[in-house]
Amino acid sequence: MSQYKPRKKAFVLLEDGTIFHGKSIGIDGTAFGELCFNTGMTGYQEIFTDPSYNGQLMVMANAHIGNYGTNLDEVESDSVKIAGLICKNFSFNFSRHGDSTSLFDFLSSNKIVCISDVDTRALVSYIRDNGAMNAVISTESIDSLDKIKKQLSKVPSMNGLELASRVSTNKPYYFGDENSKYKIAVLDLGVKMNILKNLSKRNAYMKVFPHNSKYEDMKKWNPDAYFISNGPGDPEPLSNAINVTKEILNSKKPLFGICLGHQVIALANGIKTYKMHNGHRGINHPVINLKTGKGEITSQNHGFAIDKEDTEKNKNIEITHMHLNDDTIAGIKINDKQCFSVQFHPEASAGPHDSSYLFDEFLDMIEK
Repeated sequence: MSQYKPRKKAFVLLEDGTIFHGKSIGIDGTAFGELCFNTGMTGYQEIFTDPSYNGQLMVMANAHIGNYGTNLDEVESDSVKIAGLICKNFSFNFSRHGDSTSLFDFLSSNKIVCISDVDTRALVSYIRDNGAMNAVISTESIDSLDKIKKQLSKVPSMNGLELASRVSTNKPYYFGDENSKYKIAVLDLGVKMNILKNLSKRNAYMKVFPHNSKYEDMKKWNPDAYFISNGPGDPEPLSNAINVTKEILNSKKPLFGICLGHQVIALANGIKTYKMHNGHRGINHPVINLKTGKGEITSQNHGFAIDKEDTEKNKNIEITHMHLNDDTIAGIKINDKQCFSVQFHPEASAGPHDSSYLFDEFLDMIEK
């Protein structure tokens, strides 16, 4: 059993030279990526398999990770997508009803380096104050520090980095019941499984297209509507997705975008995006719905946002949702098109369901 193995020393090295020490859980190696943190108390398996986290080292703010093991029904993609994991207390043993496996076995089978016994409160506080930055986690000897520093200096910044191609499907596939009432063409920039499930249970049949698909390829299927998915990386390099979005908007068919899809829709309408000092990642982010005046607790995972000043200047754009913590834009609607998008995740699994009505609004738009 892994818990009886000697615990090797390990460390986190940030690009500014700051070091945090910890221990290996037994999966040796070195992993590079942008350091970010998630404040969710549950849902670690969904987080680790979310394609939007591709290329990122995940710091879990919750003190205990692994308590309830893993379950194949609770994945958002076909593999673990984070670059590596950093936590305080790692639970090798777990307690849960049903057909579950340990988190150690789950990470080990995906060859994901994980280090524990890190002062994650101090680490989260540090990157919250100093901003997201590249880092490396390693179980190598501290004597290898100079070599690892050189490797870290060559890791590209997330700003300007295109990552959707790493997680998108290579060829089109179908999801749902082909006898469903509605057909939705999905542009896959890193789509989460639970988004497809939410649309499917609302009587939709989907064809999921690769990130580099052309509008004509999607149009040939004769869908009733289009969806632009979530995904990792900077939205600005996604020139094909932006052009496809413009053509969908010109077709006047319904269009819905989530997270990266929201940013792509904004870019297609001439609104700039920018990299945030620290992104929003967790399942307790407060959003105000400006149409209803109601507050919503939302699940969020993004390191980029759309420019507020640009959005307010665009008379054809209605701001529908705002983030209450920092006044960033969380949702928009295109006034002369059947199109809306949000910066958060209404499909949240695990997470709040306050915003799941957005899928109903999308289907109502198709119906009308």
